[in-house]
Formats: sequence, structure tokens, C-alpha cells
Amino acid sequence: MNTNIPTFSRNDSMKFFRTLNSRVNTYFKDNRLEKTGNWKLHLKTAVMFGLFFIPFFAILFVNMPFWVHFLSSIVIGIGMAGVGMNVMHDGNHGSYSSKPWLNKIMGGSIYILAGNVYNWQVQHNVLHHTYTNIPGHDEDLDAGRVIRFTKEAKWEKFHAFQHYYSIFLYGLLTINWCLTTDFKQMGGYLKRKLSYGDAPNPTNLWTGLVISKIVYFSFWLVLPLLIGVTWWKVLIGFFAMHYTAGLILSVVFQLAHIIDDTTNPNPNEEGEIENTWAIHQLFTTVNFAPKNWIVNWYTGGLNHQVEHHLFPHISHIHYGKIAEIVKQTASECNLPYYEYKTMRSAVIAHFRHLKDLGQKPLIAA
Repeated sequence: MNTNIPTFSRNDSMKFFRTLNSRVNTYFKDNRLEKTGNWKLHLKTAVMFGLFFIPFFAILFVNMPFWVHFLSSIVIGIGMAGVGMNVMHDGNHGSYSSKPWLNKIMGGSIYILAGNVYNWQVQHNVLHHTYTNIPGHDEDLDAGRVIRFTKEAKWEKFHAFQHYYSIFLYGLLTINWCLTTDFKQMGGYLKRKLSYGDAPNPTNLWTGLVISKIVYFSFWLVLPLLIGVTWWKVLIGFFAMHYTAGLILSVVFQLAHIIDDTTNPNPNEEGEIENTWAIHQLFTTVNFAPKNWIVNWYTGGLNHQVEHHLFPHISHIHYGKIAEIVKQTASECNLPYYEYKTMRSAVIAHFRHLKDLGQKPLIAA
């Protein structure tokens, strides 16, 4: 990744974000609302953890045929993605609760999802939210050589088929977390001295990472074996759980940024991005299915990515209400507000964009 940190323009003649921030604050004040979660989020938390754990304990203690075991593992994966999008995500943004200790606990749920708090906060909160869609700085654009997410990425012949094979690779997201990604990220981030908050202690971080992985694999693999679940059922179930969660999370993440409408701005010779940070978010982020209550509820408001990127410290349960404020303010300032009315249209647009990026770049004469 690029280590030359870009800066954002301070020129906002339209006063977009100042106006927007004032209007959003007024909304919460007038309605006497906290910007963090409420009983709706707490109820959803219970539902998501139920989807995650109840089928797992059923697998441990109920003698079931393999097809039921397999379907239960898929349900666990659905719950796993649900916990990640609704609970862990808000917790690590500090928007789950007004109580820091509760945010820390909910953010720490990433450990039972095979991830790591430090890595997540650096990769997501620092790099992705600050340098959204900037090649060489936003790691969400980096899929190695296998998928080409930007025109800046090196083109390979096999990219011509990426709109077909990428969907199969998306399901490997979380299993990569638990096997390799966390170790690579921690080494890289510590070397670059990156952090979200206080400076990290490398010894504590590496120790915590190793211990958390031992506990994770002990819970999901060793425990079922000790109780008597057949080894091949354990492995297949573990993979099905991860593949389901990885597929859901990857698709939701990609629809918000890897799409034709969004841009991938590069800094100028002075290292400055053309727009202010807030305006930059409008050019690099997309909403999808904003009126679909199932998508809204299950994805933890990640379909309202515009609102989330502008106000990451506001809980997702409020995004539907403040979306109209954001849209109106953007319109008044002649700024874009990208939105796909349905999830289907966003999915089609994403894979069409992958197809375009997979074509061999034209060589200027």
C-alpha cells in the first residue's frame, strides 16, 4: 500500500458539511434522540446472536442427519454476518451505545467472528473511512492480483472472467480472516505504526491475536470433536458457516463502493485530493435498496453507506431518517447522491462494473 498520506481540500464554498451537520444535529435535538442505538438495536442484537449460537448448540447436543447439520451451519453463517453488520460494526464505530464499555464489548464480538479488533479498526475505521476508494490507501480496493477493482490495478488476462468467478471468491472473506489476513494485517499495520486511538503495544497485540485464534478454533472445531460430532461434518459445517457469512459480507461491502457510479480519485502532485473529505464521500459511495425494510434491518444500515460514511458515529438505526436530510442538502449544493432503488439493480451494476474492469485496457497511441 502507498505510504504517502494524501490530504483533502479545505475548499467548501457551498459549506456542504457544515450545513448538513447542523441539520442532522437539529434533527436529533428536536426529536430528543440519542445518536447511538436504542431498544431496537438491542432486540436485533439478541436475534442475531440467537441465529449465530442456537443452531451451533443444536449441532453439539442434538443427533441430526447431515443435511440438517449443513443447513444449520448456513443459518449460523447468516447469523455470523448479521452480528458483524449490526453489532460488531456499530460497536467498533462507538455508535452502539453512549457507554464506551458497552461499545468495547460489542465491538469485541469480532473475535467470535474470526477477526481482530485492532486490525478491523485500522483497516476499516482509519483506512477505509478516511481514504475511501483512493487506490493505494483504501485496502478494500486491494484483492491481490485475483480481482481487479480499479483501473489503476494491473490487468491480467484472467480478469476478463472476473465477473463470473468473483462471486465464488467472495465467500472466502472470513475464512481468510481467521487463517491468514489477521497475521498479515497486524504485521503491516504495526510496521507502519497505524492505530485507531492510543498507540498500540506490539507485544500485547501479538499475544492477544495468538490467544484469540487458539480460543476461536477450540470453540468452533475442537469442542464439537470432543463432544462427538464426526470430524468431516465439523469441517464441512465450519466451511459452510464461513462461506455463507463471507459471501453476504463481501456482496454488501462491494455494492457500496465498487460500482460504475463511484470514482477512484488520486491525489494531485501536491498530494491533495480535489474535494473535501465529506464531499469525497459523496463521489465514492452508493446506497442501495433504501426502502427495503428487510435489507435495512439485516444489513445494519450498510445499504445506507452515504449516511454511514458521513456520520460513522451515528448508529445505523437512524440512517433511514437522516437520509432525506443528506439527499436534500447534497441536491442544494449540486452534489451527487448515488442510490440504487433495489438490491437487484445494485448487484447487476456491480458485476457489470467488474466486467468492464476486466477488459484489457486500451493502450494510448
